[in-house]
Amino acid sequence: MDEGKAARPHWWSRPQEAPRSQDPTAPSDPEAPAGVPQMAEPAPAQPAPADGADAGPDSGDRPDGTPPTPADAAQRPSLSKEPAPEPSQAAEPSDRPAIPPAPAVPPSQPVPANPYAAPVAGAGHPADAAAPRHPADPYGTPPYGRPGPWAPAPPVQRPTAPPAYPAAPPAAPPPGDWHRYDPWAPPAQPTPTPKRRGLVVAVAAAAIIAGLIGGVAGAYVQRQEAGPGITLPQAPADHGGRAPGTVAGIAARTLPGVVYIHVKGNGEEGTGTGFVLDTQGHILTNNHVVAPASSSGDISVTFSGGATHKATIVGRDTGDDLAVIKVGGVSGLKPLPLGNSESVRVGDPVVAIGAPYDLEGTVTSGIISAKDRPITASGGAGGAGEVSYVNALQTDAPINPGNSGGPLMNAQAQVIGINSAIRAADNGSPDGAGSQGGSIGLGFAIPINQAKRVAEELINTGKAVHPVIGVTVDMRYVGDGARIADQGPNGAPAVTPGGPGANAGLKPGDIITQVDGEPVHTGAELIVRTRSHTPGDHIKLMVRSGDAAPRPVDLVLGGSTTG
Repeated sequence: MDEGKAARPHWWSRPQEAPRSQDPTAPSDPEAPAGVPQMAEPAPAQPAPADGADAGPDSGDRPDGTPPTPADAAQRPSLSKEPAPEPSQAAEPSDRPAIPPAPAVPPSQPVPANPYAAPVAGAGHPADAAAPRHPADPYGTPPYGRPGPWAPAPPVQRPTAPPAYPAAPPAAPPPGDWHRYDPWAPPAQPTPTPKRRGLVVAVAAAAIIAGLIGGVAGAYVQRQEAGPGITLPQAPADHGGRAPGTVAGIAARTLPGVVYIHVKGNGEEGTGTGFVLDTQGHILTNNHVVAPASSSGDISVTFSGGATHKATIVGRDTGDDLAVIKVGGVSGLKPLPLGNSESVRVGDPVVAIGAPYDLEGTVTSGIISAKDRPITASGGAGGAGEVSYVNALQTDAPINPGNSGGPLMNAQAQVIGINSAIRAADNGSPDGAGSQGGSIGLGFAIPINQAKRVAEELINTGKAVHPVIGVTVDMRYVGDGARIADQGPNGAPAVTPGGPGANAGLKPGDIITQVDGEPVHTGAELIVRTRSHTPGDHIKLMVRSGDAAPRPVDLVLGGSTTG
């Protein structure tokens, strides 16, 4: 409050000015501040008066013991001594505790000077002025106006770097130990409590159940609020049949007689298609489908109903790319009816059925694009197998690898051909290297008339008889027409003695340009045209010998069991 300010003296602590010393040479207090009155030194203790004598300042006697005169009374200064209370005015009890009197100082011991003591009796002052107005302070508390003793300042607490996070929480203090609050201490780590796994699992299960119930309830409410919703019109299911002439009708009647062939043997494996010829279990397919198992191997046949049976080879014809296999012990077979390929016209609708890329029961449709298309095909990989010559039916019905041996059906659900070859897209190389597999709309089928004859021969004799002219054709000839070679294989004559060609007057080097009025441009076309007939058929040829004009030649076809 008043620290550092000049204190204003109060009436209870204001010192009285001491009387000036009679000795002018007496030194003054050098430490007394200017303007502060000097305090009187306490008077020496007086000896106690004798019993019955009143020698105090208030007795009124002179120092020599004579009674005071009126003049002495006039010169005595008035004291602030309160009159004694009347007997009737008894002192009221006070709540203040009684202050003990100050201890007496022996006469032999000097009393130290107290600058804050009240004025004492001296020259010119009454004797009772030396008594203090208040009891002595046993604690020595200074009066207001001067700074008193200061308490020692508390130690300075400086912030320190927080210690590293302890590996474990600090140990709890012993009971009853007192710890001061330290604002710079790291926060106390909570003591981990053991997890209650069972409680957590129960809470999680309850939450999941509540979520499911809420989801179901919300969906129900949403549906109720949304109303009946939108119902799109739809035609009823039609489980009835299809017209016989439609693709669906043809497929429905054909699929039960189609089989899917899996072949393993000679380190090769392949798949193909076939169809049932009779109730005895004979199945017709392509020769290149079963060729891997020709000497040894395994052939399994899967019917449309899913039943699988083993099969054996009855006979093969490499020249026509046809083969017959047989399954035994199978009942309920449904042979497909055979049509007549001579009745086929360009543009007739057709349906092809097979298992391209092992996709069983695949049905495609198209038309007959051309007839009597002479093709040569090889059943081996990369064209290294046996070559077949076919006067084929051309169709744009999609045919892919795996369709080989499958039936080509007409609108009456009759077999008119056996799907055998396709023309694939290539990169333009002369040998067709790099050809891309898959249908490009150029598929070829063996006419059923030719396939029927070969199948009957294979079932009956195990061998097929091919119609022949009895001459060796020069396959290296690049001119127009089919040229008879100068010499046969292994040094044999090019025209077989006593054969159909020798009997018709054909010579080595002759060039055949037509067969039954159809132009022939290559040796392969001559073979294909001949294979479309049967042994014993009469054919008419146009033959050119040297520079002479072409001449007609009649010829009766012979037969051969060789390729």
